[in-house]
Amino acid sequence: MNLKSVILSAVLLSSSTFAVSINKVVVDEKLDVIKLPNKTLNLDVGFGSGAFHYKKDSNNVFYTITDRGPNIKCKDSKKLMGEKLCEKGKIFPVAKFTPTIYKIKVYKNYYKILEKIQIKDKDGNQVSGISNAGTENAYNIHGEAIPFDPNGLDSESLIKLSDGTFWIGEEYGASIVHLSSDGRIIKRFVPAGFEKNLTNANYDVSPTLPAIIAKRPLNRGIESMAISPDEKSLYFIMQSPLANPNQAAYKKSRNVRLFKFDLANEKVVGEYIYKMDLPNTFKLDKNKKQNAVKLSEMVASGNDELIVLERISNTTKFYKVKLGGENILDTKWDDLATTPTLEETKDIQSLHKELVLDTSDIKGMPKKIEGLAYINENEWILVNDNDFGIDNLPSYIVKVKK
Repeated sequence: MNLKSVILSAVLLSSSTFAVSINKVVVDEKLDVIKLPNKTLNLDVGFGSGAFHYKKDSNNVFYTITDRGPNIKCKDSKKLMGEKLCEKGKIFPVAKFTPTIYKIKVYKNYYKILEKIQIKDKDGNQVSGISNAGTENAYNIHGEAIPFDPNGLDSESLIKLSDGTFWIGEEYGASIVHLSSDGRIIKRFVPAGFEKNLTNANYDVSPTLPAIIAKRPLNRGIESMAISPDEKSLYFIMQSPLANPNQAAYKKSRNVRLFKFDLANEKVVGEYIYKMDLPNTFKLDKNKKQNAVKLSEMVASGNDELIVLERISNTTKFYKVKLGGENILDTKWDDLATTPTLEETKDIQSLHKELVLDTSDIKGMPKKIEGLAYINENEWILVNDNDFGIDNLPSYIVKVKK
């Protein structure tokens, strides 16, 4: 598809200031047109919830993943539809949407979709993005309740392995999911205790993640995932602090849990603390609430060496961290009886952060960057999540070169 490209140059902030060029390509893949009483939704594919560059592909080829599909908060239904259709939960205007992986090749001023892989259950049936039991209510465009779907996924991140399979991070569980090369769910790993919400799921469920992960606030699950260069370790980090013991702790805390997962033995072997920045350090954002800060992507630049994407909306920062120090897995911090909790504790050892890039000095960068395809330390591909165009925001592919 031939679409406009914008080439910009800027000086970026990092531990050593350097000049980069960026090339921005607009993406437009139509999804549906939904006519509401007060607005017409011209929906397109919000493909930028996560991104990944597979090491054997050329430098301009990468993968992206959608989330659960277009959705509207119940509280926004009156503004869009003239009446409040529901109290709490989400309205799904395209209820049959299937979370999907895209393989994309980007050129200087256009892109090409090479492959489209829809996520499926073990028998090859397409799964939905409708919520699981134990999360939030789902409604159709008329305000009618949609039954919980044990096969439903809210996918947010992805990696690809040399054997052709994928791993994705998702928010409902929150969980991590192993997929075959054609998108079939091989196994879904959920927090211990959450499996009760997935009765009749048509795939294998393993309740082996730490139970405390289930304390994530709604829509603040596993949005970031990375794979070590030797493909022995998978890393994932929560989008925000846990609501532990309650929502008040989540809203004020800066302590986020980062996990290391042994692929061969299919179990978590490490847990570390990542401390988020204060909201007033995000230069282009005026939101002063701590819970406005989110972690939306992660890549591995080496074994146990990660780059974490930390953002509000207009400002995105990238920090390098090296795993080390105290491994808090199976310590008191994973015990729900511990008080004060990890999320309530301010003076606690966390991973050392090194700023690699701050987008606040780059003109024309899109809002809500959620995907980073890491080619090498000098070349990245960024993608934004436009929420399927509900607010008329476009999707972009941004190539960054040092």
